[in-house]
Amino acid sequence: MKVEFDEDTCIGMFQCVAEWDAFEEDKSKGKAVLRDSEEVEDGVFVREVPEDAELDAKFAARTCPVDAIRIYDDDGEQLIP
Repeated sequence: MKVEFDEDTCIGMFQCVAEWDAFEEDKSKGKAVLRDSEEVEDGVFVREVPEDAELDAKFAARTCPVDAIRIYDDDGEQLIP
């Protein structure tokens, strides 16, 4: 499973931070940051989701009010949103 985070879409509500510790607040930018991720295109960050964090990652994606977080299964199919 992987998570994709669109930093440009993020509006800094930080609900994801409360759901999964892979996200943290960047108060200087007013946006969340996806730790240990790789920028795959301008402002879009991707990382693998450890098996023991899959539920937390899904909750983080579901709580994002602007759908800046997308979850994909191992076959590349988008699960959330």
